[in-house]
Amino acid sequence: MYNDSLSLDPEDTLRTPAGGPPELMTLPAGETPVMQRLRQLILKVAPHDTTVLIQGASGTSKELIARAIHEQSERRNRPFVAINCGAIPAELLESELFGHEKGAFTGAICARKGRFELAEGGTLFLDEIGDMPLPMQVKLLRVLQERSFERVGGTQTLYCDVRVVAATHRDIEQRIVDGNFREDLYYRLAVFPIESPRLRERLADLPLLVNLLSKRNCESGTPAIHFDASAFAALAACEWPGNVRELGNLVERMAVMYPGETVSATQLPTRYRADVEISSTQLSENLPLPSAAVPAPVPAVPQETGLPSIPDAGLDLRAYLADVETRLIRQALRHADGIVTQAAALLQMRRTTLIERLKKYGLSGDVDASRNVA
Repeated sequence: MYNDSLSLDPEDTLRTPAGGPPELMTLPAGETPVMQRLRQLILKVAPHDTTVLIQGASGTSKELIARAIHEQSERRNRPFVAINCGAIPAELLESELFGHEKGAFTGAICARKGRFELAEGGTLFLDEIGDMPLPMQVKLLRVLQERSFERVGGTQTLYCDVRVVAATHRDIEQRIVDGNFREDLYYRLAVFPIESPRLRERLADLPLLVNLLSKRNCESGTPAIHFDASAFAALAACEWPGNVRELGNLVERMAVMYPGETVSATQLPTRYRADVEISSTQLSENLPLPSAAVPAPVPAVPQETGLPSIPDAGLDLRAYLADVETRLIRQALRHADGIVTQAAALLQMRRTTLIERLKKYGLSGDVDASRNVA
């Protein structure tokens, strides 16, 4: 299992953009439009000391984004200090952030620096800021406004030169409405908001991510693993609530189960092939390979799998997977007479997810509007 406390999560796989300089190696991997946009935002905000709020679901590389901002900034040679605001008891959080003096409380046998002091000149990453208790929010707001604080039990005002990057998987605006988060603090943090995309928003990156995750596993002694087109088709139909972290766990599991092999859809755990049960015959008959192909070397696919043979020049796997998904959605809509709810049931996915895919692939015209009431 991967540990969130590590400096690099499985989803924090890094790579240098094609033709890019080594200093860009800390940017998140991915070639989909959402990931290209994310890298652009990181490069735009990094040179400035602007406070950043990263919002996104768990497992979507929020700490990687924060680290990338730090590494692309003038503070790169100074500390990057991270703290999970939701993992520390409320009564200890103040001491963790601001430090304490000797005798400030029972057990404080010596003075101790807090994270703001430890991050001096660098970047402080406040993870899960949405879970910070209200009393601490007031004190954090003061630091952001005045750039000064006192240690617990101390009277001396300390000034800090720290860039703050915060992150949360919570809906902060809803928490404001519910009275659980200060609106003034939100606006102090969200000077430059960044959305960390879910894996299902970047499904075309699956082949790249699997390859990178497999290489990471190899570095730690786990055997290499490959997925064939049927496996990628199945994975592309999954919801991925755990996002890239979940994908990392799956890749490691498959590497342990089938070391050195090429995994097909039938070898995946049940939960990852339930959304799209595709037989080899269906792939051959209904999903011919696209004629356009990129001239890149492609591992040979064993003929016994029954998959279509790969052209000698190779193929664009992302385009192929998109074609697979588009054709299956069209088939489901035809079977359901254009009713989205029934088509979603056939594909064993949520109705809202199917609607997202319809918009993504421009298939809204396949839907019977008169029989689909929102």
